[in-house]
Amino acid sequence: MNLEKICEQVREIAIETGNFIWETRHGNNNISIETKGKHNYVTQVDKAAEARLVKELSEIIPEAGFIAEEGTSMKVGERYNWIIDPLDGTTNFIHGLPPFAVSIALQDNKELVLGVIYEMGFKECFYAWKGSKAYLNNVEIKVTDIDKVSDSLIATGFPYTNYGLLNEFMSSLSYFMENSHGLRRLGSAATDIAYTACGRFEGFYEYGLSPWDVAAGVVILRQAGGMVSDFSGGDNFLHGNEIIASNTGIFNEFQETVSRLMKKK
Repeated sequence: MNLEKICEQVREIAIETGNFIWETRHGNNNISIETKGKHNYVTQVDKAAEARLVKELSEIIPEAGFIAEEGTSMKVGERYNWIIDPLDGTTNFIHGLPPFAVSIALQDNKELVLGVIYEMGFKECFYAWKGSKAYLNNVEIKVTDIDKVSDSLIATGFPYTNYGLLNEFMSSLSYFMENSHGLRRLGSAATDIAYTACGRFEGFYEYGLSPWDVAAGVVILRQAGGMVSDFSGGDNFLHGNEIIASNTGIFNEFQETVSRLMKKK
């Protein structure tokens, strides 16, 4: 399988889908919004965009299944599965506030081998595949070489459905406010990880996430020289609802700090 060629095709699909989302948003002030849960929304644009992705990605690898946020396809592939979020940052999208992004990853058995994230606000396409460098709009990207949390800019995401670790999370905010260059919350986990891959952030952590929030970013970050884990330092970040993503320089300190602060009392 030629992952480089497939990545080129996926990039085109991601950008086309992103342009569809962007044009729909700016041509329609009456976006239909449904509530999936408290603070968890879906629009008709999410659903239409996911249907486009399922159709076009199925033409690239017909036997592949899908792990998709809106459940457009329930097909499970024996070997290959696309992990897709048609609109990561739906709340931002509803309010017309970037970032919001299309996120597409390819999984070969249990291994993530390709990732594409197209952030629409700045028209930035991040991408990588197994064995490649990582890129942003055809320019190679790398994580920073900063080696202390105290010298780092940290990103996170606020919990919006799972408040089981809220007290611990608030403690972590306090710690990083006092012991880093600062905290940022953009509202799109896929974008946060992509920004870590290209050196805008040194680290990102969040809990309550799903595979489609992080899968593409994991590929891009790793190929850019970064590292990922769950809060405990293990590898259950895809289905374990929590992730730490950072450059290699701060990873050990960052992971140990998040693990300590986010441990349920």
